[in-house]
Amino acid sequence: MSCKAVIFDMDGTLLDTLEDIATTLNTVLAAHGYPVHSIEACRYLVGSGMRELIRKALPKGEATPERTETLRGELLEAYGKHWNVLSHPYEGIADLLDGLEKRGIPKAILSNKADHFTKLCAEHLLEKWNFDVVMGHHEGIQHKPEPEGALLIAGQLGADPSEILYVGDTGIDMLTATRAGMYPAGVLWGFRPESELLEFGARSLARHPSELLELLEGCC
Repeated sequence: MSCKAVIFDMDGTLLDTLEDIATTLNTVLAAHGYPVHSIEACRYLVGSGMRELIRKALPKGEATPERTETLRGELLEAYGKHWNVLSHPYEGIADLLDGLEKRGIPKAILSNKADHFTKLCAEHLLEKWNFDVVMGHHEGIQHKPEPEGALLIAGQLGADPSEILYVGDTGIDMLTATRAGMYPAGVLWGFRPESELLEFGARSLARHPSELLELLEGCC
């Protein structure tokens, strides 16, 4: 692979946001008398957007379209008050992003988190670095693993998909990369296990952000 740019997933890849998401989710569920979920369980609930997060978190038979949409609205409101209490970049991410900027490699973020919160997290938790594109989910674009967002970013970066390293922590990310014709690199410090990343097409695995720089050294 000849690497000209990098696209990152955000939650579980650049930022550890799990506790803030779990706390917000459980607050909304508890307010309606529903069972709450452990942090470990939430690792497998997140990743597909807030509507799907609510649907998965509700007890069987409770996730009607109306109830899901109501709780999604409450989740968005609650998350707006709690998105940055504990969330922070993972260890080694600062050095990774510094290394990309030193090398002049364009970089972008593509998340299934709502676009407003994706940009908010990037602006406040990753404010030291310049991302060429920051894109979350918004109307008119399909959630990952559909490749629409990744391909749109490729066009904005001026890079062929085959020249883009796509970095994420879930099977959804690996599948997105594969469908978009990009190189799927899985990270093992995030929300999902190695087995899931390999099952969905990871071609490289990184246990620490520094390993991504090593991978880039070999292809750029």
